[in-house]
Amino acid sequence: MPVSYDSPAAFELTRALHAEQLGLYGRADAPEAARPADFTPPRGAFLVVTGPDGTALACGGWRTAAQATAEIKRMYVTPAARGRGLGRQILAALEGDARRRGMTQVILETGVANVAALALYTSRGYTPIASYVAHRDPHINRALRKSLAADPAGKGRPFRE
Repeated sequence: MPVSYDSPAAFELTRALHAEQLGLYGRADAPEAARPADFTPPRGAFLVVTGPDGTALACGGWRTAAQATAEIKRMYVTPAARGRGLGRQILAALEGDARRRGMTQVILETGVANVAALALYTSRGYTPIASYVAHRDPHINRALRKSLAADPAGKGRPFRE
């Protein structure tokens, strides 16, 4: 479900992502570095998936990076919820929403140690590009891109605002 980036559920999940990234890489961008307005329609969106009991399980967002280019940010699935396809579902919803709002491509950055994320993005058609973030270490980070011009598999399903 779409939520504000500064909602309690988004805060909980982005803090957990931050802690995991610190453990993997020794450094990470703080969730507070992103502005909630960046993830507000029509220039972006932020999604949280919750369990039947209301527990926050996964999140992800997109924001406008440049004209017709969306950037996927803060994709995270809690360890207890991994292996259920939640990351794939969130990514498909984010891509679909960005496409409907006029974006023609999406970019993202992930760490090389996050094998599951790299596998997900590759399986969804993302290809490596040069880093678009200044001073990133290519031995730690990977930048990827995907065209949103077509969705032949119909995976970019809408979500409600």
